Amino acid sequence: MTDRSNTIQNALRDLIIANRILGREGVVDAFGHISIRHPENPGRYFLARSRSPELVEDDDLIEFDLDSSAIDLDNRVPYAERFIHGCIYRARADVMSVCHSHAHVLIPFTIVDAPVGAVWVMASSIGEHVPNWDIRDDFPDEKTMLVVNDAIGRSLANALGQGPACLMRGHGAVIGTSDVKRTVLTSIGLMLNADMQTRAHLLTLGRPGAKVKALSAAEVESTRGVLFSPLGTDRAWEYFATRAGFPPPK
Repeated sequence: MTDRSNTIQNALRDLIIANRILGREGVVDAFGHISIRHPENPGRYFLARSRSPELVEDDDLIEFDLDSSAIDLDNRVPYAERFIHGCIYRARADVMSVCHSHAHVLIPFTIVDAPVGAVWVMASSIGEHVPNWDIRDDFPDEKTMLVVNDAIGRSLANALGQGPACLMRGHGAVIGTSDVKRTVLTSIGLMLNADMQTRAHLLTLGRPGAKVKALSAAEVESTRGVLFSPLGTDRAWEYFATRAGFPPPK
């Protein structure tokens, strides 16, 4: 990383922290990953080699073009599902960071017709409704559940649309925002919001007329603005980074 500009080095440092946070918080397990668009070349992105996110270090980071071909592979094995990232970056010029979540609590929502939407102020960044992508819809004869080529990646990117998140049937989710810190916070919010929705729905059982109250469009917009303000984002990032083993600056 020493031959790179300070801007790139700082961005890659945040990418390492992001990997560790997502692992620490349970958004990813042994699998799942997060990337950033190259801060000086929008036609490229950075993603770790095939390694559990909580273990990612400097030497694991690989540069890719938007076809998800490695620029500096150096005998490292890339993630098979790197096409998730390249295809979303190609489809969305506004996206600067992409996460592929494996949060376990999301899976029931991907296999049951139960929509996910913001019910908690700290999850407002996921919006009112999160779409659910099913690989079978576009690839009925495909045996894999993984996004292992450009065609499947384009299908997923299309399902994501202009939103911040999309579920993946029987698999997990993708999250894409304009900043790596926002992507981390949205990924955590999506996971925790799903858990809260599950618990809330359980409370409605046996209570006729009981309904789960979601955030309104105005509430989503307002609270997202607070969460994504510099003060809100930096405060949350410092908290989660510290939990992941990165002490705050003195």
